[in-house]
Amino acid sequence: MTKFAARIGRTELAATFATAARARALRAEGHDVISLSLGEPDFPTPGHVVQAAHEAALRGETRYPPLGGTEALRNAVAEKFHREHGVKIRPADVLVTNGGKQAIFNVLMSLTEAGDEVIIPAPAWAGYEQTVNFAGAKPVFVPCPQADGFMLRPEALERAITPRTRLLLLNYPNNPSGAACTEAQLKALAEVLRANPHVWALSDDIYEHLLFDQRKHATLLGVAPDLADRVVTMSGVSKTYAMTGWRVGWCFGPAELIKACTVVQATATSGVSSVGQAAALAALTGPQDFLAERAAAYQARRDLVVAALNQVPGLSCHQPEGAFYVFPGISGCLGKTTPGGRKLHTDVDFAMALLEEAHTGVVQGSAFAMPGHIRISTATSEPVLAQACARIAEFSAALR
Repeated sequence: MTKFAARIGRTELAATFATAARARALRAEGHDVISLSLGEPDFPTPGHVVQAAHEAALRGETRYPPLGGTEALRNAVAEKFHREHGVKIRPADVLVTNGGKQAIFNVLMSLTEAGDEVIIPAPAWAGYEQTVNFAGAKPVFVPCPQADGFMLRPEALERAITPRTRLLLLNYPNNPSGAACTEAQLKALAEVLRANPHVWALSDDIYEHLLFDQRKHATLLGVAPDLADRVVTMSGVSKTYAMTGWRVGWCFGPAELIKACTVVQATATSGVSSVGQAAALAALTGPQDFLAERAAAYQARRDLVVAALNQVPGLSCHQPEGAFYVFPGISGCLGKTTPGGRKLHTDVDFAMALLEEAHTGVVQGSAFAMPGHIRISTATSEPVLAQACARIAEFSAALR
């Protein structure tokens, strides 16, 4: 039997992929399946972005790209952050990555090793735990329950820090809860970091423009520029501009860390598609007015789903401040039995029974380090979401 590296054994594929695969299989069998498992915008990539990529290809921008990213795109990222948060970034300290996920990978592979601890507020995107494990470090989850609005409290962060703590991962707006930090909340977390100078922070801002109710995005470096020597910020075009398949992200931070991240990227993938970078440049420097329109559409979807699910006995749904997910608690449904005879002991049981019996795909909260919940992606149309909510309500009402 083939023996693989230990890192393979401690890393699992995300549950979102498994749920989506099962939904596809049920569709292939002829079932009418609604899959709300993947976090992918249903809007098209803006036309001017596609056109920019086409023109770049016609100009011959199809050769090996610069390892750290094109000068134009790095400048655009730096200018964007200064415009939105008032903090100047050197373009030389920006690294363009193959999607936001590689930015996270680069940072973890550069900063952590065996014995290091990485603090992850929960609920959390499953990719964090995967990558921390892959790097050989230890994930330390800090529960942020629905009663706290799924927000990390400063006192909880302080309790979690040990001499082995190397990095704090922050993701607001959050996947899967949709929780978004205010400036005041981030400033309180920054105070804890100031008192613990051995701890770095990675701010994952991938949902930065998907905010509701006139909220403005707050990011750690923006509220605490004095921590710039140990804060790295990452984002990308995937969520904001509906460009998930273009695979363009970025990170920026202290020069020495970005240099280390560049070494990791050079070893793993090298530079990012030159055509994709041309598209990302057009996204950042072109018209931005449609972003508010899309955020308003996501807000309307949020309102529809939260209102519908809070009418379902056994469910409790917090109203997200951003992103395109809702994360209802399902504790009132556990311990019951479905019409198909399945006993619902856990959120995994609930999610699988909902898919198999009501043909509606969601992801169990335990995949995000918070059992007793399910994640529902609202990145689809209101009619589809209304139908999905009706199925969830019917399924829950039939439990005994």
